[in-house]
Amino acid sequence: MTSTTDHEPLRPAAPAQDPSPGRSRQGVRALLVRMHFYAGVFVAPFLLVAALTGLIYTFTPQLDQLVYGSRLQVEEVGEQARPLSAQIAAARAAHPEGSLASVTTPAEPENTTRVVLSLPELGEKQRTVFVDPYTAKVQGELTTWFGSTPLTTWLDDLHRNLHLGETGRLYSEVAASWLWVVVAGGLVLWIGRSRGQRARSTRGVLLPDRAARGVRRTRSFHAATGVWLALGLFFLSATGLTWSHYAGERFGQLLDATKGHAPELDTTLPGTRPPAGGEGGEHAGHGGDPGSEKSAEPDPAAFEAALAAARDAGLGGTVEVKPAADASSAWVVAQKDNVWPVHYDQVAVDTGTGKVTSHSRWADYPLPAKLSKLGVQGHMGVLFGVLNQIVLAVIALGLVLVIVWGYRMWWQRRPTRADGKATLGRAPVRGTWRRLPIPVLVVGAPLVAALGWAMPVLGVTLLAFLLADLAVGLARRARTARPTP
Repeated sequence: MTSTTDHEPLRPAAPAQDPSPGRSRQGVRALLVRMHFYAGVFVAPFLLVAALTGLIYTFTPQLDQLVYGSRLQVEEVGEQARPLSAQIAAARAAHPEGSLASVTTPAEPENTTRVVLSLPELGEKQRTVFVDPYTAKVQGELTTWFGSTPLTTWLDDLHRNLHLGETGRLYSEVAASWLWVVVAGGLVLWIGRSRGQRARSTRGVLLPDRAARGVRRTRSFHAATGVWLALGLFFLSATGLTWSHYAGERFGQLLDATKGHAPELDTTLPGTRPPAGGEGGEHAGHGGDPGSEKSAEPDPAAFEAALAAARDAGLGGTVEVKPAADASSAWVVAQKDNVWPVHYDQVAVDTGTGKVTSHSRWADYPLPAKLSKLGVQGHMGVLFGVLNQIVLAVIALGLVLVIVWGYRMWWQRRPTRADGKATLGRAPVRGTWRRLPIPVLVVGAPLVAALGWAMPVLGVTLLAFLLADLAVGLARRARTARPTP
């Protein structure tokens, strides 16, 4: 519920009222009205962009199949897959450049095997070669980013930062930081309307008033739709903040303090010392330091041995096999099943002996790590497959409608008198904070400060709103105090 206020349309002969008649609960409502209005007006454009780009990103699995289907899927499903070593050898024969970074087995029988190569000129991106597992035929290659196709990567950057890099990420963090505030304020305003209003009934809260006219009708559609979307919008706000820049750092500090991170996989081989400068851990199995001395090309047969050991250890479904970072490290085989029920077990394998040296299980993840991981997958639309995509699409389209209705209310509340010159409706009255009860101020001020620390972008933009409002108020006061010539 964005960019609106719960005010009635302006009346031609409304008498002037004292903006601060005294401290009362009505002061809380007046402050919510003002904050909801201004947050909606100025934050809604960020939310609109996030909703539209997120809506497009939701359908990347289908778009990938449409654009890259000849690489992602085999021409014909066979009866028996060729050995993984043979598939890797075929990929390297067609693409000898770079070094082997990982191999991902197919998720479904019709999917191709992905042989991933690291090339210095690609930076953090990689070259993925797609191989038919039944014939070992190379069906093409793509420049990928953490397994994402070029199209998905482009749409992901569009949604996260509008292709503006780290600076562009501020737009999405502004949207995520304010979304829950605007939704919560709208819920309080709509559900807590004065006694006797239609929305006091359950039906009035959940359904728009089709009998109403003008701004009342628009407001009922705006608010009722917001009620239905509220839970989903809270979810998108929370999960979006967990991997944002500034609030994401605060979330990481919280996980550090509560030991809520996912357990690391120990990749140090028994009887060897960990690399100098740090202990062996999950990071050691991810290809090592790009600046370190290049190791010899991994033997394709070692991929086969690592995969066999992982299968014997119970890792089913699609898995990613990564070679050891150095002579003292084990190979890493990790499940990559993102659809519920998820599978994220991983093992460290000594390919020399074929034994599993360490095991990290999804069941052992702390609750915060589980919620964070599942939240990200749900936000991306992959956790529940097509159903997840449909729900996200409905939420995104609903948010677009709520924003449009919010701006329409602003326009409908413009003065309609013959001498009225305003194009849009007036903002709610200033000075509402002076009407807040003292206990609300005592509790609210530290709470707002804490939220501003936890979500720095929210805190900075809120401070900017307050300073701008103060400047406008001082300018108006100076103008009215100026003597008339």
